[in-house]
Amino acid sequence: MKVLIVEDEHKVVDYLRSGLGEQGWVVDVARDGEEGTHLALEFDYDVIVLDVMLPRRDGFGVLKALRARKSTPVIMLTARDQINDRVRGLREGADDYLTKPFSFLELVERLHALARRTRVQESTLLAIGDLYVDLIGRRATREGVRLDLTAKEFQLLSVLARRHGDILSKAAITELVWDVNFESQANVVETAIKRLRAKLDGPFRTKMLHTVRGMGYVLEIRDEASPS
Repeated sequence: MKVLIVEDEHKVVDYLRSGLGEQGWVVDVARDGEEGTHLALEFDYDVIVLDVMLPRRDGFGVLKALRARKSTPVIMLTARDQINDRVRGLREGADDYLTKPFSFLELVERLHALARRTRVQESTLLAIGDLYVDLIGRRATREGVRLDLTAKEFQLLSVLARRHGDILSKAAITELVWDVNFESQANVVETAIKRLRAKLDGPFRTKMLHTVRGMGYVLEIRDEASPS
């Protein structure tokens, strides 16, 4: 289990690094918001412990940057009398919070609870680059922006995301999305792909939904020089 601690109080950092290390956690530390943002985006962690009051960039700024690209679980640390900070953190994407001073044993239990929840969610949350598809919540985002999809468009995206990197023919798509034979839906697939592409790729620089002539469609991230 790997945890990132973003905290500038030396005593708290030493306390957590020592205690979590004894519990078998691999611990990385950032002592300001800029370093915390860099580590959180560049490396994968099971959970992040994030203080609100930080130099260079506060915890809310770190959280905002992280949520634009990743869904790593975050426990925020707040001052006991700052209720608004706790509410704001949860609204902006924090998964849990603890008020200072806190119990180390309680922190450990919350870390394990979030890690367990994440392992369950991984089978229902598909991540492809900056695209996240939540199969249970039936929502999709790119760069942290929610895509306004109809029920059928979400179903089409889910099929393509589950098989990302694989070329799906029109016949396969009609069977998986519409559960009917290809002949009766010959033009429906093209129309649906066009509408989904406008929402999935239109506002964003990196294109993900590609047409493979004579074969079908594929959802994948390509080099910009690659043909679409």
